[in-house]
Amino acid sequence: MTERKPRKDAARNRAAVLAAADDLFARGANPESVTMADIAVAAGVGKATLFRAFGDRTGLIRTLYQARLEPIREAIEEGPPPLGPGTPPLQRVPALLDAVLCFKLDNRHLALALEEAGSDSPYRAEHYRRWHGTLRAVLEQIPGLTDGAFTAHALLAATRADLVEHLVGEHTPRERMRADLAAFTARVLGGGGRATV
Repeated sequence: MTERKPRKDAARNRAAVLAAADDLFARGANPESVTMADIAVAAGVGKATLFRAFGDRTGLIRTLYQARLEPIREAIEEGPPPLGPGTPPLQRVPALLDAVLCFKLDNRHLALALEEAGSDSPYRAEHYRRWHGTLRAVLEQIPGLTDGAFTAHALLAATRADLVEHLVGEHTPRERMRADLAAFTARVLGGGGRATV
């Protein structure tokens, strides 16, 4: 049995919806204010088209987020240093966290909308599990680090979209955020993962 290709108009509609949603989330001051109806109007499609293609608002946001994240995922899985797999762990961990932070800065409203969407824990979301799994695997290569899973959670907490949004609202410059995250990561890794209290 041959796999059915999506109709040309369906592919065109999908691209229009993603572009419209991307634009609305980028321009909106509050991600919660962007509705499926707004996206449908901006894309020039009916609301039923959105629900058929994405299921619900969270599904649409998740699809858009994953599309934006794809180049970073490829760099992490196959790319050169500092993100790629050949990089020593003590250099790769800060590079991974910097990539997460920069991604969330560049996609603030979309990241915030995704982290706030639905009633499930953000820690169960596929994108979070992927970041956590990648970071944990690299942390576990560091000699003396005793709990890669918890350390990955703690480090990723410093890149949450709500925190990033708060810091932007406080007029913290991008380079200051990146430097502060790098310094924090160095302190965490400098202890080899052992508690110092």
